Amino acid sequence: MPAERDDVRVWLVERGYNNRDLIILKYATPDGQRLFRKELAAQAVDAGSVTAARDVSPDNLEAVDDPELRDRYADEAARVADEHDPDDPI
Repeated sequence: MPAERDDVRVWLVERGYNNRDLIILKYATPDGQRLFRKELAAQAVDAGSVTAARDVSPDNLEAVDDPELRDRYADEAARVADEHDPDDPI
């Protein structure tokens, strides 16, 4: 699916779980300044549903206020971008 004209590419930087059996995916912009969160039911996740990158509307991004977290997200986004194509399942 082609990205909308104003969409922003974000890269997977963190994956976690919560006590409601949800997988929480965090995708960040390459500079680590903004974050997109996606929650998925664990049983809904299949081999192709989690990709290295997503193109999302800027309206769906939140600011990352913590400088250390921004740096960590930027480093991880760069690593994932270097090692994967955007549509690679990871």
